[in-house]
Amino acid sequence: MASLLIKNIGMLATACGDRAKSGKAQGEILTLQNAYVLVQDEQILEIGQGEPTIDPACEVIDAQGKLVTAGLVDAHTHLVFGGWRENELALKLHGVPYLDILAQGGGILSTVRSTRAASEDELFDKTAKALDTMLSLGTTTCEAKSGYGLDFEQLNVTRRLNQSQPVELVSTFMAAHALPEEYKNDREGYLSLVINRMLPYVAEHQLAEYCDVFCETGVFTPEESRRILTAAQKLGLGAKIHADEIDPIGGSQLAGEIGAVSAEHLIVCPQEGIQSMAKGGTIACLLPATSFYLGKPYARARDMIAAGLTTFAEEPEPTRSDCHAWSASPNYYLLATVCGIVPASPGFGSVLVEPHMGPLAQVSGGVPHPKGMIEVDFKKKGDRITGRIVLPEGLEGTYRHGDRTLTLRSGRNEIR
Repeated sequence: MASLLIKNIGMLATACGDRAKSGKAQGEILTLQNAYVLVQDEQILEIGQGEPTIDPACEVIDAQGKLVTAGLVDAHTHLVFGGWRENELALKLHGVPYLDILAQGGGILSTVRSTRAASEDELFDKTAKALDTMLSLGTTTCEAKSGYGLDFEQLNVTRRLNQSQPVELVSTFMAAHALPEEYKNDREGYLSLVINRMLPYVAEHQLAEYCDVFCETGVFTPEESRRILTAAQKLGLGAKIHADEIDPIGGSQLAGEIGAVSAEHLIVCPQEGIQSMAKGGTIACLLPATSFYLGKPYARARDMIAAGLTTFAEEPEPTRSDCHAWSASPNYYLLATVCGIVPASPGFGSVLVEPHMGPLAQVSGGVPHPKGMIEVDFKKKGDRITGRIVLPEGLEGTYRHGDRTLTLRSGRNEIR
């Protein structure tokens, strides 16, 4: 018998099947309105529409017409780190390339210094707060890369957190995130340390399931990346690779050649890389918020889907200058703050649209609602905003900007 019933679900949205899909099949989503979910212990027994007959002892949660989905999986984070790099954001907004910042001792190397300076307990406490935020935004599983301490401390913190909080963490060893400053004149010495000493220790003590390398100009070459990742594979670790983020130097081709589990970033991935990943069964993990915050082009997601690749998108957090970790917050805040779409009453019974466009001249977006999509399209000139708001049938609300307030009805509403 079920021990938990979630009822009165406005919209239940769930993926179909039991494994990652590729190509256009990734769009196969089952949606049910007026739905329920029956759970026994930690196993979902049944989903359906209406309200089933249950045992009187069954716990009942009323979803109040809200959206219910499976927990979100954040496929790419550097979760455990010390310090912040907010001082670099101004440099990036003024067009200073990341590789120039790295060459000056900033970027990853700055966070390496801060992470090394922090105690394990300090890193634990900071990361636990981040995980609370991620969970509140729907993330229930999170990949966690090391790569800032360039040692084992981050992996130890990840293991402790896995035992003490509800978000499931999947650990990735990434000592090859940058060449440590103490090894800047001894690349081969550091490669030997990673391959011959660190990787065997990680595998023996089961500190990680995967190994990742930053294959990029000024960081690690494709051949160096191949040496590290094939050594990891021989020890039973899955291979991942940061590839084609800034320059297309061959990382995506390498990913397909060695059968890497995933290649990540891929902002400038060439066609040869797409073909290699498709042939090798490598998942393309795309980071659109990185492109957004750095003002860079977006990865060729549609071309990858057309080639039959499986693609995932990571949703990072905006306060870190390298745009990693903390899950779906930017997607939420772009819609809730920039587009201004938020519930105005319990259960999203009505909507408030109050855009804050800042310096943007145009913005458009949409939010799913149990009754359909809420869509906005705004243009700004000076302090004046014009555009349209489309509400699904049966939903009403309010538009507000400055001192101006308008009543919104179902259908198309013109903002003049």
